[in-house]
This record gives sequence, C-alpha cells and structure tokens, in this order.
Amino acid sequence: MGRGDAKTKRGKITRGSFGKARPKRKKLKTVRKIAAAAAKA
Repeated sequence: MGRGDAKTKRGKITRGSFGKARPKRKKLKTVRKIAAAAAKA
C-alpha cells in the first residue's frame, strides 16, 4: 500500500487516474444544474 497501489488515493495521484478513492471534481456548471433540478423537485 503506497504510491504504486491504484486502490489508494496516493496511488491514484501517482498514476494520474480517478475513481472511488480519488473522485474527479465536477464542473461548476454541472453542479449548478443538478442543484437547480433538486430545488425544483
């Protein structure tokens, strides 16, 4: 478990990938759209 382990956050940073341990940040436009839809419902 360290930099080479793709299942850990540190490993994901090293490999430059995303997943459960290191989720991708959503774009602000998308976040606003989801929030607006939730407010309507």
